[in-house]
Amino acid sequence: MAVTKILIANRGEIAVRVIRTCREMGIPTVAVYSEADRGALHVRMADEAYCIGPAAARESYLVIEKIIDVCRRSGADAVHPGYGFLSENAEAARAFAAAGITFIGPRPESIESMGSKTAARVVALRAGCPVVPGIQETMADEELLAASQKIGFPVMLKAAMGGGGKGMRLVHKAEDFTSSLARARGEALSSFGDDSVYVEKAIVQPRHIEIQIFGDTHGNHVYLHERECSVQRRHQKVIEEAPSPHVTPEMRRAMGEAALKVAKAVDYVGAGTVEFLADADRNFYFLELNTRLQVEHPVTEWITGLDLVKWQILVARGEKLPMTQEEIPLNGWAIECRVYAEDPDKNFMPSPGKITFLRTPSGRNVRDDGGVYEGAEVPMFYDPMISKLSTWGPTRLEAIERMRAALGEYRIGGIRHNIAFHEALMEHGPFREGALHTGMLDKPFWKKKEQGPDLKFAVAAALLHELETEQRRAAQPAGHADGKPDAWKHWGRFNRL
Repeated sequence: MAVTKILIANRGEIAVRVIRTCREMGIPTVAVYSEADRGALHVRMADEAYCIGPAAARESYLVIEKIIDVCRRSGADAVHPGYGFLSENAEAARAFAAAGITFIGPRPESIESMGSKTAARVVALRAGCPVVPGIQETMADEELLAASQKIGFPVMLKAAMGGGGKGMRLVHKAEDFTSSLARARGEALSSFGDDSVYVEKAIVQPRHIEIQIFGDTHGNHVYLHERECSVQRRHQKVIEEAPSPHVTPEMRRAMGEAALKVAKAVDYVGAGTVEFLADADRNFYFLELNTRLQVEHPVTEWITGLDLVKWQILVARGEKLPMTQEEIPLNGWAIECRVYAEDPDKNFMPSPGKITFLRTPSGRNVRDDGGVYEGAEVPMFYDPMISKLSTWGPTRLEAIERMRAALGEYRIGGIRHNIAFHEALMEHGPFREGALHTGMLDKPFWKKKEQGPDLKFAVAAALLHELETEQRRAAQPAGHADGKPDAWKHWGRFNRL
């Protein structure tokens, strides 16, 4: 299969991430962008860029015909979907194939079989993978209530076509079931266009642990160890790490083999992630198979030393997996923080706007996967991710300490962000001890730092005045006739301010 020029059907940091690997491989890239993303970093970095419509994703990034049209105009013979948008769209994968374009992802049939969580549970059960006790079938409200009473409360309601925490409700008792079900159905319908909901037995303080898998067109499958994603807010991942502090070598092997059973059952090709819930006794249960590259893939790359995007491209070309299961390395520990344009003091509301100042961390074993630059706009139309900051260390504690130091170096101006929240998490006792579960952030542990408004604005005004003064002076050539000191001294003062 030809992969000589790749169109990235995405935006933000993941588009930039794919472009960088393509550059290393000597593959030209094509970016697509909405009108809101005209000045975006991925547009600047790609070899070519094409506008595909208005800001709304449904009129630009999600229009399959527009992506195919740009492939024809640019000569791109492959599409990398990133994550989100068209990455788990079987219709898109089929349309690209029909147009003679290689889709860098799994087969349409695999996407479809895993697209419904209820159907995925059936596949997992038949493959011999442990599944949370529950009801695979979608039912009427009264039948679901009766089934829940048989399973025993608490139960978890989940959208059949769901993801990202949408359409999920934890129900502790039968009296709350009907109202919770109505809210779950409403959210599922608005998010996925389908109000089907199913029931699972709720596991008390579960851990969210996932296995990175890969398959090729020659029937080979491997797992690249686990990631722990238990630190969540409203069912959305906040911090990820690899490996998991909860997983023993025996549990890792058992989870990996269970994940590959599901992968082989659907003849999986490319990168995928099998997600599990685990309890305190190290029992684990299948949740779903995400048929794409995950946001948190950098932590797997840290501990294995592998480039997962490169693997995706090699597999899409029809090549065999570069390694066998026995050859997959596991070295050290990696932590990732998702840096968002959001205000932790206002219930993490998005904070779109212009980034007026940006200084990203660097140094030994620090990685910042970003999609912005100083002067860039964070649009209000999409996920407000600024970057994924990750660090590596020989041990978990060293990785955490390196992350704490890197967060202290991060500076973003012009918008609100969640860096202070992540700094507090790095100091949070249960997190440092590895006592993780998906509800650990339900109780607030982080308090905003109060500061008198008069003092805050007075300091800001004084600093701004000094900065502007020093900037004007520093712009003068050295030895200026007005007798003022050398411009280098002014630049030094300006930078310190």
